[in-house]
Amino acid sequence: MQLKIKESLIYLIFGASGDLTKRKLVPALYSLFVQDLLPDKFALLAVSRSEYSDEEFRISMKAAIREFKEIADVSGIDEFVAKIYYEPIQVSEAEAYSTLKKRLELIRKSDDISGNTIFYLSTPPSLYGVIPQHLASVGLNKRKDGWKRLIIEKPFGYDLDSALKLKDQLLKHWKEEQLYRIDHYLGKETVQNLLVTRFSNGIFEPLWNRNFIDHVEVTSAERIGVEGRGGYYESSGALRDMVQNHLLQVVALTAMESPSSLEPDAIRNEILKVFQSLRPINKEDVSKIAIRGQYLSSSIKGQNTVGYREEEGVNNESSTETFVALKFYIDNWRWGGVPFYIRTGKRLPTRVTEVVIHFKSTPHILFAQDNVAHSDNQLVIRIQPDEGILLKFGMKTPGTGFEVQTVNMNFHYSDLTTKRIPSAYERLIYDSIKGDATLFARTEEVLLAWKFLSPVLEAWKENNDIPLYGYPAGTWGPESSDSLIEGKGMTWRYPCKNLTDDGIYCEL
Repeated sequence: MQLKIKESLIYLIFGASGDLTKRKLVPALYSLFVQDLLPDKFALLAVSRSEYSDEEFRISMKAAIREFKEIADVSGIDEFVAKIYYEPIQVSEAEAYSTLKKRLELIRKSDDISGNTIFYLSTPPSLYGVIPQHLASVGLNKRKDGWKRLIIEKPFGYDLDSALKLKDQLLKHWKEEQLYRIDHYLGKETVQNLLVTRFSNGIFEPLWNRNFIDHVEVTSAERIGVEGRGGYYESSGALRDMVQNHLLQVVALTAMESPSSLEPDAIRNEILKVFQSLRPINKEDVSKIAIRGQYLSSSIKGQNTVGYREEEGVNNESSTETFVALKFYIDNWRWGGVPFYIRTGKRLPTRVTEVVIHFKSTPHILFAQDNVAHSDNQLVIRIQPDEGILLKFGMKTPGTGFEVQTVNMNFHYSDLTTKRIPSAYERLIYDSIKGDATLFARTEEVLLAWKFLSPVLEAWKENNDIPLYGYPAGTWGPESSDSLIEGKGMTWRYPCKNLTDDGIYCEL
């Protein structure tokens, strides 16, 4: 049960005129407000370069809440938007922060709010080092009148060197415990349920190791393309955009040891140990353990879909990957020798994110068949959509003989409760206000992730002989990605199939 936060505070959003604020942040804050989870003495200060008055911005946010609302109850909109203020400043200019500090002081005085403040950087990454430095120059990082916290959206750096530089910029004026690196994947209910599934069930823990698990697979597929963000994606690519943050964090939760308690540091310590145990990748091996691809034009259900290089803002000779599949190992006692596989891509057949635990076959195959898929027992943990858990195992087909078929035993998260499940941003914003950093990445985790992936990025940049495979939009990526999976007859799990002309069904 979530409890009302008592301490007064001001929530300040930089880049408040952008899409993230109106689609996610303000609707999430309103949802907390209407559930009476925010303190009575609360204010939201929106900061951006665009010129708005308080009233103009309130009208804009009222419309955004109605359009993107996360909760049906809209009765509190007027009361909520009355707590919103707007301050137009040039956030890259140091002198503007004296004005910002004065505005904060006025709001605190008029609304009787303490110095507790959260600064949310919903801005381009180029400002992640600039804004915190300017805040510190006018003392807005000091905690003598209340706590100060800084929330940073991904990406945290472009590569290892830029991440190290950003780390130094931030820690020059801010303490590590003040920094909250937000990853909305970790706010998803089913991601958190990984911990409960593993550590509250005695049937799983004895099997969760190299003795019983053959390999682990993590898939995050997106049906959409770059959606008008070609310029951004050109400087990112699938490895930076998804693997370095979201998917390695999911791997860490899947592979971590049991924490000593549910305290944030206890959980984060175990996550960090996974990152420390990732087997280093040699650049010479990148072509063998990493597959990259780029979607091509195609016809999907009678509609023509452009290829990545035809997207707005994309170089027509671009080598940016929109698909990546990666094989790696975690060198510790639990996982020694167990391969982990990650794949993610755009313009795949459907939107689905899941973790698949593939158990080893029985030591003696009694019921041998041409199709031996039944011997690969799987535990599927679906993160999105239709969150839930699926266990696949073999059963005898009715009739004579011992023909075996694979059957499913599944659970849908929606069956557990009729209560509303909060969105990822709602959960993470609430945690940030509470000061619970469990689901936020530490500096060490981010740097180790960049260090782990650097050889792949460098090899792709330096070695033109490493292929960039094309794959038709609407397919599961390059066929060569199946070659990564070890074992006879082993491939990626393909969970979705066409059922109708206008829909995709994802088995769970």
